[in-house]
Amino acid sequence: MIIHQFRLGKMANFSYIVEDPETKQGVLIDPASEVNSLLREIKILGITLTGIINTHGHFDHTAGNQAMVDATGAPVMIHREDAGMLSGKGHRRGKEHPSPKPSRLLKEGATIKVGKGTLRVLHTPGHTPGGIALYTPGHVITGDTLFVGAVGRTDIPGGSFKMLKRSVREKIFTLPDDTVVWPGHDYGKKPKSTVGYEKRHNPHL
Repeated sequence: MIIHQFRLGKMANFSYIVEDPETKQGVLIDPASEVNSLLREIKILGITLTGIINTHGHFDHTAGNQAMVDATGAPVMIHREDAGMLSGKGHRRGKEHPSPKPSRLLKEGATIKVGKGTLRVLHTPGHTPGGIALYTPGHVITGDTLFVGAVGRTDIPGGSFKMLKRSVREKIFTLPDDTVVWPGHDYGKKPKSTVGYEKRHNPHL
């Protein structure tokens, strides 16, 4: 599958479109607030959007949910433990960015079809209780669990550095070393990394 990465907004968020080139179906991961630019890219790529996935429930990763659903009708998916954040619970700014209720609650090991390909859900709590990463052979989209050379904050409600470390070591660092790491924010020296590089060089782990 093809991963399209888009840097959006003042918080340097990364949104992603995962495309199956054979069927031209795709899913959108973590729609930030610049929805019109994402809709233009979907049109340019000629993709039929079949799902919207949130790697966790923080507003900067879910702010575009409602507008994307209105424009495409695609269902929203999020881990069951972060689903309450879509209604404004668990984050002080959530109520400013209302989201439709999720159509599917995700859990560890669940698979999401993308055309003829699949994404596998890895439950990676630590930044939030319901944080997830999404894996397809050769690629892992890590949300705010793992950045390039850093990790997500854990000094916020629901955060736990102990759990985050365990999530990274047991769920992400067990993937093949050449797996490309696609983070949730552009906070590193480069926009992507690999599992092997982060295992050797990430100072937080």
